[in-house]
Amino acid sequence: MNKLISTKLKMLSAVLLTTAASMSLPIAAHADEAESNTWTLEKCLDYAREHNLDLKQKQIARKQAGVDIDAAKGALFPSLSFATNQNVSWRPWSKSYVNITDGNMSSTTSTVNYNGTYGVQAQWTAWDGGISHRKYTRSKLADEQSSLDEEMTSLSIQEEIIQAYTQILYQTSAVEVNMQILESTKKLRERAQTMFETGTMSRADLSQMEAQVSQEEYNVTDARTQLSRFKLQLKTLLQIVDSASIEIAVPMINDDKIMSALPSVDEVYEYAANNRPELRYDKLGIELADIDIDIARRGYYPTLSLAAGINTNSASGLDQKWYDQIKTNLSNSIGFTVSVPIFDNRKNSTNVSRAKLNKEAARVSLEQKEQQLYSDIETYRLNAANAQQQYASAVKTVESMRESYNLVSEQFSVGLKDIVDLTTGKNNLIQAEQQMLQSKYTALLNRTILDFYNGMPLSLN
Repeated sequence: MNKLISTKLKMLSAVLLTTAASMSLPIAAHADEAESNTWTLEKCLDYAREHNLDLKQKQIARKQAGVDIDAAKGALFPSLSFATNQNVSWRPWSKSYVNITDGNMSSTTSTVNYNGTYGVQAQWTAWDGGISHRKYTRSKLADEQSSLDEEMTSLSIQEEIIQAYTQILYQTSAVEVNMQILESTKKLRERAQTMFETGTMSRADLSQMEAQVSQEEYNVTDARTQLSRFKLQLKTLLQIVDSASIEIAVPMINDDKIMSALPSVDEVYEYAANNRPELRYDKLGIELADIDIDIARRGYYPTLSLAAGINTNSASGLDQKWYDQIKTNLSNSIGFTVSVPIFDNRKNSTNVSRAKLNKEAARVSLEQKEQQLYSDIETYRLNAANAQQQYASAVKTVESMRESYNLVSEQFSVGLKDIVDLTTGKNNLIQAEQQMLQSKYTALLNRTILDFYNGMPLSLN
């Protein structure tokens, strides 16, 4: 009997272990799946670099600029082409006719006549005032400018992502705060129900307490709706088109990150002015305008073109064979053409004036961007500094308001405070916590972007 019981226990143990193992597999799978669906800031940035359509457009434009370099380089070399012309004529009612080709006369009675020409032509613009060489130089600068344009788009997308990501973090915290307040209000509503049943609270106060619960439920719903909107904004930046919701990883953000000393405006601007693509883009624009002016002025110069060719032909109805005709009719030619512009309907002078205006516009654009860059950096630092001060004050205010609210809640539970005092204390606590969250994430966002302008990668840790 004991042996039978022991055997059954072993079998039962094996079954339990197998069941536990089979249950743990889906749990682990779900955990891995949940982790893979969680979006960190780094994952968002990497995904946007690979999938954002605006960035892809800039990448295509850069490839086109590379093709323009090849085209400008090819224009420096001579061209070589082969051409042939084959003709067949048919005279159905002609019995005989005379055919004269290169001084040779023959008579034929064929109604079908064939002739063909063959030629190899070479052309080269030996001198065009240096325009082709300057265009080649310009194409390389334009390719570099296209690369900067791609970099500008990438940085702009990263800034938009960090803003949306921080908004999601803020709204996630707001949802948690509202849920905590809702749970606290529900417990007070339960206590108020007990007090009403024992006759220590009026029906009106109980109704107000129930209304507070409804209000807090609405606040939770509204906070979740705002969170969904910010997530949709992030999905749009990432070019994600589906109905699935994305989960955002919430990093551990300590006060040292938020309250650390800020770099000066001049320090950040000095780095940004030398490294941000916006200013380098316009500086290249000025160089391109200088080249355009030079190219336009070279339009006044004469041009020299060289040409050479080898030609031959053949025809039917002659006594010679096709090969002999090709050999006999072979001719070579070489020549050059000089073109001197005298009156061009003001085309060159117009091109020079237009290029000078483009250079002036590039200078103004550079100055505008320099001023805008300094203003942006100054604004980010000012916002970060103000948010740091507000956060330090808000932390103390929240602690004070939470203690006050807890005290009022305890007094309300024993009937020493009425619903008005409780509602006032709760509203004060909500406002303090919202102010703390807002100042916290405002300081975090502006500090992160300020560091980004100072050459550091985007990171919330």
